Amino acid sequence: MVIYPAIDIRGGKCVRLVQGKFDDMTVYSDQPLEMAKKWQAAGAQFIHLVDLDGALEGRSMNFDVIGEIARAVDVPVHLGGGIRTMDNVRDMLQNGVSRVILGTAAVKNPDFVKQAVEMYGEKIVV
Repeated sequence: MVIYPAIDIRGGKCVRLVQGKFDDMTVYSDQPLEMAKKWQAAGAQFIHLVDLDGALEGRSMNFDVIGEIARAVDVPVHLGGGIRTMDNVRDMLQNGVSRVILGTAAVKNPDFVKQAVEMYGEKIVV
C-alpha cells in the first residue's frame, strides 16, 4: 500500500477544513515546506498538495509555496485545486509539480481532460 500524505494549503499555511467548510478550518502549521520535508523524512514516497485557495478561486493562489515545496523535496509532488486551464497545467508542471490533479474541471469539461492527457500523459490525474 502507498500512503499519500496530504498538505492542504490555504493562505500559505497547512490547514484542514472540517467537512470541506472554508469557515471551519484548523491551522496545523504556517510552514508547508517544513511539513513536506517532515513527510519525506518519515518515508513518504509522494507528497499530495491541495491548493484550497485555488479550488475556491479557480486559479492557483499559492504558486510560490507550491514551487518551493516541489523543488525542495526529492519525492514526486501531486497538486490539485484550481487547475482549470491548459495554462494552469503547464505552469504547475513547470513549477516542479510531477502530476496535476483535475477534479472540478474534469467533471465540467471532459474535453479539457482529453487535451491535457494528450499533451502530458501520465502527469495528469483525474
